[in-house]
Amino acid sequence: MEKEKNGYWSGLLSGLLLAVLLLGCLYVGKQVYGIYEAKQIANGKEQSELLSDYTTAKIKVIEDTIDKYYLTGTDLATMENGLYSGMVSALGDPYSVYYSAQELEEIQQKTEGIYYGIGAYISKGAMDEFCTISGIIKNTPAEEAGLRAGDIIYEVDGVLAQGMETTEIVTLIKGEEGTTVTLTLIREGESDYLNIPVERRKIESPTVEWEMKENKIGYIQITEFDDVTTDQFAEALAECRGKEMTGLILDLRGNPGGNLSTVCEIARMLLPKGLIVYTEDKYGEREEYTCDGNHQIDVPMVVLVNGYSASASEILAGAIQDYGVGTIMGTTTFGKGIVQRIISLSDGSAVKLTVSKYYTPNGNDIHEKGIVPDIEIEFDTEGYYVDKTDNQLENAIQYFSGENVKKAE
Repeated sequence: MEKEKNGYWSGLLSGLLLAVLLLGCLYVGKQVYGIYEAKQIANGKEQSELLSDYTTAKIKVIEDTIDKYYLTGTDLATMENGLYSGMVSALGDPYSVYYSAQELEEIQQKTEGIYYGIGAYISKGAMDEFCTISGIIKNTPAEEAGLRAGDIIYEVDGVLAQGMETTEIVTLIKGEEGTTVTLTLIREGESDYLNIPVERRKIESPTVEWEMKENKIGYIQITEFDDVTTDQFAEALAECRGKEMTGLILDLRGNPGGNLSTVCEIARMLLPKGLIVYTEDKYGEREEYTCDGNHQIDVPMVVLVNGYSASASEILAGAIQDYGVGTIMGTTTFGKGIVQRIISLSDGSAVKLTVSKYYTPNGNDIHEKGIVPDIEIEFDTEGYYVDKTDNQLENAIQYFSGENVKKAE
């Protein structure tokens, strides 16, 4: 009797296991058949149609599988954005990005020069895992909180920033006026992470600052090439000329770039007649940006650059170097010689794609090479944060007086 009972339970258990296995096989078979069916339907169609049918079916299978098995549930909008972002990311180009409608609006606000944030410029190298603070706007929460150029952003409000693009980091940092964001930073010379809370406020980007240095040397700093920058630079240059400047220091250090149209307008206030820059797309089509030479700079000029001077900054520095109307001083620039274009989509989102390469007037391709300064001087970071001594700027001033330029040891 006991033997029969054991046989009964053993048979029942075997039957249940077989049923589970059969159901599993049926489910997997259904998913596989769904993909197979898409392939069969697409037979005889053009390659683009085949890809569309197959891809649509596979996306549906993956969506169903996630919905059935994923532990914490799903958010369809997030999954859709991830799909679109993944398509662009698959290009392997760190400068090509998908923007949701909200992200696009934030980008447009930024290029206008007005936003709600902390007042720090953020950049990221093509091979970097984390974004870096490349500059601090004066009289902003970032300066008040003690943030520094060169600080690496490890976390934003506890969210790990590894692998994020600058647009994603900016979205996390920006927010409602009066609220606080906490940045976890890696700083050279510090043995542990720094957790620094920073208040968000309305930031009207002063992309241009100027002052007169000793011996009537004009100093103009451009921190970014936004819509507001052209008029700000024109005003600063007029002020310096009105004070009878005998030389000009143009500071592009930490400038990550910006609008191509803006940098060309500024170049037309400095360069002789001729090319400013030209671009070539995948079809070999060339577009030239030129200067009439009516406002060429008529005093000696030094242009300060560093490893964070990128894109539009390199267009301006490269043209000045090619024409010989200024001396480039500092360290080799970032090396971003490609142009991106934002293409809006009908639902309010957009894709930013690399569409062409740019070349300096002499035909130099500086992508991933940078512009090598005429006079190389490393920035003395420690000296600056001890007593605010800017050794690169001091050497630029000395250059006009004919004194020997001193490199940082």
